[in-house]
Amino acid sequence: MTTSLSVSLRAGCALIALSPAAPVVAQTEGTAPVTAPDQSYHDGQPGDIVVTALIPRRQGDILSGTSVVSGEELTRSLRPTIGDTLSHQPGVSSTSFGPNASRPILRGFQGERVRILTDGIGSFDVSNTSVDHAVAINPLTADRIEVLRGPAALLYGSSAIGGVVNVIDARIPRRVPDEAIHVEGIGSYGSAANERTGSGEIEVPIAGKLVVHFDGSYTKTGNLDTGNYILTPALRAQAAASADPAIADLASLRGKLPNSAAETWEVAGGIALITDGGNLGFSVAHTDNFYGVPVRYSLDPDVEAEQVRLHMKQDRADMRAEVPVNGGILESIRLRAGFADYQHQEIEESGEVGTTFYNQSIESRLELVQAKRGGWDGAVGAQFFARDFHVVGEEKFLPRNRTEQFGLFTLQSVDFGNTRVELGGRYETTKVSADADETLLNPAYHRSFDAFSGSAGISQQIIPGWRVGLNASRTERAPSAEELFARGNHAGTQAFELGNPDFSKEKSWGMEATLRGEGTGYSLSLSGYHNWFKGYIYDSLVADAACQAVNGGEPLDFPCFQYAQADAKYYGFEAEAKVKLAQLGGYTLNADAVTDYVHATITGNGSAPAPRIPPLRMLGGLELTGDRLTARGEVEHVFAQDRIAATETPTDSFTLVNASLSVKPFKGNDRTTLLLSANNIFDVAARRHASFLKDYAPLAGRDIRVTARFSL
Repeated sequence: MTTSLSVSLRAGCALIALSPAAPVVAQTEGTAPVTAPDQSYHDGQPGDIVVTALIPRRQGDILSGTSVVSGEELTRSLRPTIGDTLSHQPGVSSTSFGPNASRPILRGFQGERVRILTDGIGSFDVSNTSVDHAVAINPLTADRIEVLRGPAALLYGSSAIGGVVNVIDARIPRRVPDEAIHVEGIGSYGSAANERTGSGEIEVPIAGKLVVHFDGSYTKTGNLDTGNYILTPALRAQAAASADPAIADLASLRGKLPNSAAETWEVAGGIALITDGGNLGFSVAHTDNFYGVPVRYSLDPDVEAEQVRLHMKQDRADMRAEVPVNGGILESIRLRAGFADYQHQEIEESGEVGTTFYNQSIESRLELVQAKRGGWDGAVGAQFFARDFHVVGEEKFLPRNRTEQFGLFTLQSVDFGNTRVELGGRYETTKVSADADETLLNPAYHRSFDAFSGSAGISQQIIPGWRVGLNASRTERAPSAEELFARGNHAGTQAFELGNPDFSKEKSWGMEATLRGEGTGYSLSLSGYHNWFKGYIYDSLVADAACQAVNGGEPLDFPCFQYAQADAKYYGFEAEAKVKLAQLGGYTLNADAVTDYVHATITGNGSAPAPRIPPLRMLGGLELTGDRLTARGEVEHVFAQDRIAATETPTDSFTLVNASLSVKPFKGNDRTTLLLSANNIFDVAARRHASFLKDYAPLAGRDIRVTARFSL
C-alpha cells in the first residue's frame, strides 16, 4: 500500500503537532500521581465514574444517557462480540449478523452513526462498511465498557450522533501493581456453540515505576445451536411449496446454524512509565479472527447459496500519555494515539479468496483538562484521523479511497450548586477522496466538508438526590466514503450498492430530557429524545436500471440499493430502575428493570418507516446478593416489529428467560469468581429485527455457560 505511507507521514506530523510541547512537570511534594478515576477495573476506583465523558464524572451527573458495564455484570454478560455483550443495556441492540459479527446499535442508529472505541480512539477496522465485518475489539480484554448515548458522544466525532461505545482495557498499565507479579485470567464454556474461551494477562512492576504487561486470548466455537427452525415460518412455507427437492428440504432445516463456527486468538504486550510527574505507555497487539457467515438461503433453484468465511487480521500499536500540570489554568494534559494495519479475506466455499479488504488507519487525540475554578471546569482538545481503504477482488464495490479528518472540541461546565450548565462544541474538517477505477467505471473524486456541532444542557436538582435535565444539540456529519463512492455488488448485504458523490452534509437538531434519582435502596433513570434530520443518508431499493447504468449495462447479481438523502426523525425513550426489596440476613434481594423504544421515519420520502429499527423491549430481573454469592433470574420480552420499510419482513415477538449463580470462593478476593448461567432456558425462537440475516439466522437456543475468572 504505497499511498498509505503518505497518509502515515501526514498523520505522524499531526501527532507531533498535537503532542505536549512542555516536558513532564513534576508534582508538588506529597501529591499523588494524576490518573483518571476508574479508567481500569485494576485501579479499584468507584464503578460509576465515567471517563468517556471527557471530564470524568459520576454516572448520575452526566446529562445524557449512559451505561457502565464492569465487574460481575461484565463477567455475566461477556460474549465473543461487543454487540451481544451489551445487548441488555438500555437503548442498546445489536446487528446480530450471526454469532460472530455483532455490532452495537444505539437508539436505532448503527454503522456510521455509532463510534466503537478502545480506550478513547477508534477500533481501526471496517465493521462500519458492512454488517458481516466483525469489530476488531475482543470483549475478553475489557476491564469495563462505557456507553454514551446522546449529545455527550459528539465530542468523539460528528459520526457519533447515535452514541459511543468505549472498551477500556489495561494493555497500557495505569498503576503499579502491589504484587511482584499480578496475574488475571478468565475461562468459559458455552454449550450453544460448544464455545471454549481462555484469556490471561500478566503485569510485572520494575523498579517501582515501570510496568510491563502481557495478555493473550483464544476462543473457538462450533456452529451455533438455535434449538429451532433456521428459516422463518413464511420462508419455510415457500420452501415446502417448491417443486425442487433441495429447496423443499430447507423447510425442515433446524438446530445448528450452518457456517457459523469461529476461531479467534489475540496476543498483546504493553509497557508504561508511571511516576509522580505523569505517565507514558505503549502497547502492540495482533488479532486473528477466522469465522463463518451464516448462509442466506435462496428459494430460487438457479441461485446457489454461498458459505463464505472471513479471515481477519490486525496489527495495532497504541500510546497514551498524561502530564499533571496542577496549574491555575490547566489541571492535566492527556494524549492518546494509535495506528493499525488491517485486512480481511472473504473465502469462498471452494477455499479460494474472493475479495480482500485492506485498511490502514491512524488516530490521535489531545485533551487539555482545565483546572477547576469554583464551580467551573472543562476541557478542550484536538483530534486527527486518517484512513487508507481499498478492496480487491470479484466483489469489489468501492474504489480505493482515503479519509482525513481534523477536529477541535470543547466541553465547559458550570456548577451553581442545585443547577448545572454544560456547553459543548466541535468543529471538524473532512477530506474524502477516491481513485479513478476502470473496473467500477468511475472517475476520481475529491470532496471536502466543514462540520460544526454543538450542544447545550442544563440540569436542576429538584429535591436532594433527584435531578432533571434538558439537552439541545445541533450536529453536522460529513458523508462517509461508502455513502459517496459505493458502486458494486456487495454479498454481505445482498445488494448492488450505489453511492452518490454529490451528497451534502447530514444535519440534525436533537432534544433530550432526563430524570435521575436515587435514595435509600432505589434508583431511577429516564431519558426521552427526539432528533430531526435534514439530508439524512439512507439506502433504499430502486429499479435495477439505476445500478445497471453505472455497471456498464451488465445484469446485477443482487437488487439495486441506492443511497439517498431526505428528511427524517427519530424519537424514543429509555428507562432503568433498581430497588431493594428485602434484607434476608446477610443477603439483599433487589429488583431491576430496563425498557427502551425507538420510532424512526424517513419523512422526506412519503413518510416511510426507517429500516431495521429495534422494537419495544422490556427486561426485568430479581437478584439475591451476598458477600460471596449472587443468584439472579431475569425475563426479557421483545415485542413484534411490524412497522417496517418496504424491503423488510415483520419480526415476531419473543421472550427469553435467563438465570445465573455466581460464587466468590475466596474471602477478600472479589476478582475471583465462578459463574454458572443458563440463557434462553425455554429454548425459544428469537430473531432481532435489526439484523440483515434475521429471516435466516435466529439467535442462540438454550445456552448453559460456565465461567471462571481469577486474580492473583
